[in-house]
Amino acid sequence: MKKLGVIGAGAWGTALATVGVRAGLETLIWAREEEVVDSINRSHENHLYLKGVSLDPALKATSDMADLKACEIILMVAPAQHLRSVSAILNDHISSNIPILICSKGIEVSSGKLMSTVLSETMPDNPIGVLSGPTFAAETSRNMITALTLAMKDEKLGLDIVQTLGLPTFRPYFSSDVIGAQIGGAIKNIIAIASGIVAGLGLGENAKAALITRGLNEMQRFGLSRGARSETLMGLSGVGDLVLTCSSMQSRNMSLGKALGQGKSFNEIMAGRISVSEGAHTVEVVHKIAVEEGIEMPITEAVYRIIYGGDSVEEVMNDLMTRPFTKENV
Repeated sequence: MKKLGVIGAGAWGTALATVGVRAGLETLIWAREEEVVDSINRSHENHLYLKGVSLDPALKATSDMADLKACEIILMVAPAQHLRSVSAILNDHISSNIPILICSKGIEVSSGKLMSTVLSETMPDNPIGVLSGPTFAAETSRNMITALTLAMKDEKLGLDIVQTLGLPTFRPYFSSDVIGAQIGGAIKNIIAIASGIVAGLGLGENAKAALITRGLNEMQRFGLSRGARSETLMGLSGVGDLVLTCSSMQSRNMSLGKALGQGKSFNEIMAGRISVSEGAHTVEVVHKIAVEEGIEMPITEAVYRIIYGGDSVEEVMNDLMTRPFTKENV
């Protein structure tokens, strides 16, 4: 594989494109915004989504998806709620043997489907994989150490891609659990919002540690109900991603939660942002599934009540902290 295509020039898409260039691949990134294309090609910087990070002049950008037809591997980094429409367009421009790695995290709100299921519907003939783990775009783009999960049913192809993208500072670990690699990345965003709320309320580090741990239980319950493997959820794409996202204000989801905890409304917070806080979408669909299927997810319910139910942060957190005592591993 010599030519890499990246769909989506947000912060993470741009960071992954820098990995491709470092790995010696001819890398082309697709962006919807002409200003982003122009910024990458002319200034070698993504001024809109990854400001301050110098990009290798070898990285090229385009707004014409037809330009990706020669690529031998595609990283799909379109936001989760746009993956269906973007991939349907891409399907008209690349051949059916090209592997597609899903690099965005979330669950389709309109259908409740995982990203791999959506992609199998829009691009049914292409090999599908997932690249997910504890990653901040700014660090990866600056060549800081990053380790993550690369999940694919086809082990040989997956291991070939590991060798193609792998670097001393970018370390994919192969797994065949495509479902588990997606569940971790989706659920951790909900828990990160809750972790931010704890920080915004000033409840302390003990409370945050407790919330992360109980959040991992919710990730396990939901993941196992979907066919994920427990060991995947305890790996990089599960607990690894959960710990990172719940521990730093670099996380868009945690920073959203902190603002909620400090008394700002959801609409007020989102009005000032250009980047997606995917957990706000994911909590809507995960809460719906949990209620319908009887999956106990009290932290998810709490975040849902705050964002979509109009309940006060103080009331919801009090309800969460006064739940009946129970056994730990149930």
